[in-house]
Amino acid sequence: QVQLVESGGGLVQAGDSLRLSCATSGGTFSSYDMGWFRQAPGREREFVAGINRSGGTQYYTDSVKGRFYIVRDNAKNTVYLQMNSLKPEDTAVYYCAADPGSGNFYNPVRYDYWGQGTQVTVSS
Repeated sequence: QVQLVESGGGLVQAGDSLRLSCATSGGTFSSYDMGWFRQAPGREREFVAGINRSGGTQYYTDSVKGRFYIVRDNAKNTVYLQMNSLKPEDTAVYYCAADPGSGNFYNPVRYDYWGQGTQVTVSS
């Protein structure tokens, strides 16, 4: 049973930074493509960032490019989302997801495993 546990969320002010972590267990982390998604109240879950198995390729939604960075440490079975210059519109529950297969990083349907989410709130 693959488990994903997010941490690092919190309440910050606009312009601050946060680093989210997603620790995985019960599977072979290095064989998964990983993604970060977020969901704000009343909105659909949206793709934020993705990273391939080796960590050599990253994908970002346009609204976070240049501010957010996704990295992975396959030795620690963990993927991180470094979030800089946070804005109030970044407020959401952030989820990490894992996929042992292949597909479009932006599509949440491709991911087989999900964490429980961590709340990020950015005040203005």
